[in-house]
Parts: sequence; structure tokens; C-alpha cells
Amino acid sequence: MTQGMYILLGLTAGVFGGMFGIGGGVILIPAMVYFFGLTQHQAQGTTLAIMVPPIGLLAAWRYYQSGNVKLGMAVLICAGFFIGGYLGASLVQKVPDLLMKRMFGGFLMLVALKMIFAK
Repeated sequence: MTQGMYILLGLTAGVFGGMFGIGGGVILIPAMVYFFGLTQHQAQGTTLAIMVPPIGLLAAWRYYQSGNVKLGMAVLICAGFFIGGYLGASLVQKVPDLLMKRMFGGFLMLVALKMIFAK
């Protein structure tokens, strides 16, 4: 049953990732913490491992086919993200789990408020 739930979570995150370009973390991280009992650190690390193949290949390929990928821009941002991801992951390893949850939740709240109230 758990394997089926993992697949269902992946399908859900994939649909929303393909639709909104959210990368899955907005769905995956809370689901893994609250439904599957992972720590915040485990959920974030697992999400990073999950996102590489499906988003980096199939969803991006579909957008590229429709002329909606700025490839030069994507390559440069990818290079920065590659290094920044390692730096960010290194910085948070000693941060307590409760603080990580609060930081992540605060970040999501700021993004949500900006999107709701932006003109």
C-alpha cells in the first residue's frame, strides 16, 4: 500500500509541477513530513533526489517542444542552482528540524502572499 501511495504522491506532484512549474517541493515536502513521517531534512533531501529525472527531462522537454524554454538562460541558472543547491544543503544540515519547518513554511507564506496580492 505504501508503494502505491508513493506513486500517487509522485503523480500528484508531477501534474502540479508540469502545470505550474513549482518543482514538486511545495507538494512533496509537506506530504512526506505530514503523511509519511519524514523529518524536514529527510523530506528536502528526498525531494531533491526525486525532482532531477522527471522535471529535468519530460516536463522541460514538453515545454521546449512548444517553444517555451529559454535554453541559454536555463543553462546558466542550472549552473548556479547546481552550486547553490550544494551550498544551501551544506548550510542547513545543523539547523534543528522545527526551525527548518518554520523557515520553509514562512518562505511558502511569503510567496503565497506575494502571488495573491501582486498586481
